[in-house]
Amino acid sequence: MKRAVFIVVLVLLIDQLTKIYIKTHFVIGESIHVFGWDWFQIYFVQNNGMAWGAEFGGKTGKLFLSIFRILAVGGIIYWLISVIKEKRKALLITAISLILAGAMGNIIDSMFYGLIFDDPQHKVATLFANDPYGTFLHGKVVDMFYFPLWRGDLPEWIPYFGGQAFTFFNAIFNVADASITIGVFILILFNKRVFKHHSEDKVTDEMNTFSETEEPVQ
Repeated sequence: MKRAVFIVVLVLLIDQLTKIYIKTHFVIGESIHVFGWDWFQIYFVQNNGMAWGAEFGGKTGKLFLSIFRILAVGGIIYWLISVIKEKRKALLITAISLILAGAMGNIIDSMFYGLIFDDPQHKVATLFANDPYGTFLHGKVVDMFYFPLWRGDLPEWIPYFGGQAFTFFNAIFNVADASITIGVFILILFNKRVFKHHSEDKVTDEMNTFSETEEPVQ
């Protein structure tokens, strides 16, 4: 439990501090090149919380999305508590904790940022503003990390996309997104280690228990 709490608290702290700093020091669309590198930028954007900035259904869609994310966080918390009680692998607990922390980090934006920040379109946002830009569950998620590793035109021979301008990697993300991604990658890369081994250990424990309780033959 201590491991899970430490990971969640640490990720949430870093995530929220970076978001609050960006909102109170950058205007929407403003960017800087870290160490002068073109491929590493701090680029301030906001979105309604879907992957790649996708949106649907206006305010109603945003409301349903926020409610869904809250329910998802509840499900992840239940999953985490279950694996802790079952004394599962530390790597599995770490992965779920990272996913939970990331989900909570972004839902905090959706729940409260519309209530405590004003609009940063033409100026930096004000924390605890008198004229907040949104309402409860309608806040926008803050993204800032941008790694355009390669930019250029795709070769003409590529079907449908040949000759078009292309950027790799063009997603803009935050600490919470990174935490979720790392957690998911751990589950994928170490799937057998965090899941299959537990099943084998459980069968072995049951066999050992049976052997210990079986009466010796006279």
